[in-house]
Amino acid sequence: MAKVIASSLRKGNVVDIDNKLYVVLVANNIHPGKGTPVTQLDLRRIADGVKISERYRTTEQVERAFVEEKTYTFLYADADGFHFMNPESYEQVAVLEDIIGDGAPFLTDGAEVQISLHEGNPIALQLPQRVTLEITETEPVVKGQTASSSYKPAMLSNGVRTMVPPHIQAGTRVVIMTEDASYVERAKD
Repeated sequence: MAKVIASSLRKGNVVDIDNKLYVVLVANNIHPGKGTPVTQLDLRRIADGVKISERYRTTEQVERAFVEEKTYTFLYADADGFHFMNPESYEQVAVLEDIIGDGAPFLTDGAEVQISLHEGNPIALQLPQRVTLEITETEPVVKGQTASSSYKPAMLSNGVRTMVPPHIQAGTRVVIMTEDASYVERAKD
C-alpha cells in the first residue's frame, strides 16, 4: 500500500479505507472560488458492491492499494459473467457484470481491455477509449439541414443509441467514445 494525494486519484484506482478495498467510479476535483479545493470520490466496495461517496481535501493522503494491471482479450459472455483471456499466458478470468457496468455493450469479440487484479481477483475493468461500430438505423437526411450544429439520433450495431451528424447514413462505420457513447468521427476503414 502507498499513500497518494486525493487529487491524483482517477477512475479505476483502488483505495483502502478502514481496511476495506474500494474502486474509484468517479473522481472530481472541485475548486470553489472561496475555500479549500476538495476531491469528491464515488466509490464501490469490492467485497460486496456497496457504493459510497467520500470527500477529501485535495492535499489529503489516501491509502492506494497495490493492484496488478494486465491486458486481456474478450472471449464471450455467459451466466457466470464476462470471460477474458491473457494473450501471453492463455490464462482465463471471469469478470462479474457489476464490475463492467454500462460498458458491457462495447465489448466485442477480441476487444483488448485492461483488467485490474488484486490478489488474483478481477476488481476493475478499463475499456478502450474508442471503438468502431456500424450505424444500424438512423433518420434520413433532411435537405437544407446544416451539418455544423444539428445532430440526429442513431442506433449502433451493439444496441446503444447515440447522436450523429446529419450526413451519417445507416451502414456507415463510426468511431464512438466508450465512456459516454458519443460520436467522434466516421471510421477510416
